[in-house]
Amino acid sequence: MDDRSMVDRSLVSVRAALVLLLAALTGVGVGLLSAATGNGLVAGVLSGLAAAGAAVPVFNQVIAPEAAAERPVARKGRAKGGSIRG
Repeated sequence: MDDRSMVDRSLVSVRAALVLLLAALTGVGVGLLSAATGNGLVAGVLSGLAAAGAAVPVFNQVIAPEAAAERPVARKGRAKGGSIRG
């Protein structure tokens, strides 16, 4: 198989990788803090997994989609036509 015929595509977008990385770091941080307080290793792992699962939708909303950077900004002013009455 020729290497030039293969399409160079990533399996995951940069945005998805960043969201998952931040969620994993959040889970590790919460898990370490929970285990350090004396709750035990199992409680630390469970709280870290719960925090990582809760962090995914939060970071998904916070990080702007890639297509948002390419959208043109609407101009200020009055639009022509398109009134409610016609």
